[in-house]
Amino acid sequence: MAKKKRQKQRASFKKKYQDRVRQSDLTRDFHTGDRDTLADASQGERVSGKGELTRKRTFFEHHDSEDRPDAHNLVNGRVISVHGLKSRVLGEDGQMYECALRQVLKSLNIDQRSAVVAGDRVRLRAASPKDGMIESVEPRSGVISRTSRGQQHILVSNVDYLLIIASAAEPSMKPALIDRFLLTAEYCGVKPVVVMNKIDLVNPIHLQQTTGCYASLGYRVLHTSAEKQQNISYLKTLLSGKQTALAGQSGVGKSSLLNAIQPGLGLAVASVSQDNEKGRHTTTAAQLIPLDSGGAVFDTPGIRQFQLWDIHANEVAGLMPDLRPFVNGCKYADCLHLSEDQCKVKDAVADGKIDARRYDSYCHLLESDLLPNEAKL
Repeated sequence: MAKKKRQKQRASFKKKYQDRVRQSDLTRDFHTGDRDTLADASQGERVSGKGELTRKRTFFEHHDSEDRPDAHNLVNGRVISVHGLKSRVLGEDGQMYECALRQVLKSLNIDQRSAVVAGDRVRLRAASPKDGMIESVEPRSGVISRTSRGQQHILVSNVDYLLIIASAAEPSMKPALIDRFLLTAEYCGVKPVVVMNKIDLVNPIHLQQTTGCYASLGYRVLHTSAEKQQNISYLKTLLSGKQTALAGQSGVGKSSLLNAIQPGLGLAVASVSQDNEKGRHTTTAAQLIPLDSGGAVFDTPGIRQFQLWDIHANEVAGLMPDLRPFVNGCKYADCLHLSEDQCKVKDAVADGKIDARRYDSYCHLLESDLLPNEAKL
């Protein structure tokens, strides 16, 4: 059997990890400067750098992790949570490891805030029964991320479902935030489920227009109450055997729902502030929680603002199932459906075929976030 050929790859590294390059012109200094000072210069420095090439390195890519010559010494695992420079990894051997990250992974020049996130499938080298070193990260799928300070902030990876948790009251529901999560789910190929929690605090008829709008678009909508155990058994069945991320603003009851789904978790919960009706942060980092019924869920920190990552203004309408059927009817191929003439999307809004609130959310997203950011590029 022929041996599989490894492919060479070039990777960029952060600037601070390159070897220090002498900044001065040694030839000019030799003729005009102090030769005794030059004679004392460090011999370990390079005389000249290669610009961007000093931040690149060639490595061999193993398409199959079993092809690694040291594969028998590595353990497959799943990242449970990340705290600073340490990651908690559940190995396939059932052992929980506190892992550091291999230096070459930390020095990669990437747009992400962290090279490892909760949900990553990794290969680690066990240094002891409880400690290890993450050697490689497997390719990701089902990535939920947002923009944070110009970088990609991946909340979780390798998920199948996104449970968008909203609160019927305390704090009040934010439909615009739900819309952004739905866009991210559509873009990433993850199935979204809209969960209206704390339904016991309001009359459900007051939510009929909002929940009916999402249901008419084909999204699954579920009313729950962790306090009254409403639809908890149904939600438990829905999550069984799946990889599911929970997302929503602070105080909507994500941790309370998980405590109700799997008694004994003991996740920290807190009441909503009475001064501003905002939730208090109790979950500080994304955490993967294996379920007794099979599968796993990700409890994520509360999010008050969710800025989309890698979604451009001209892509948004195509990701919204209520706007999508009318996009191709516009006069202009690059129509953004804001102020253009002969726009079929605006006509559909006027005719009541598109919910006016959803269209307002679309306009606000483009005008406040996406178009100003793209103008800066």
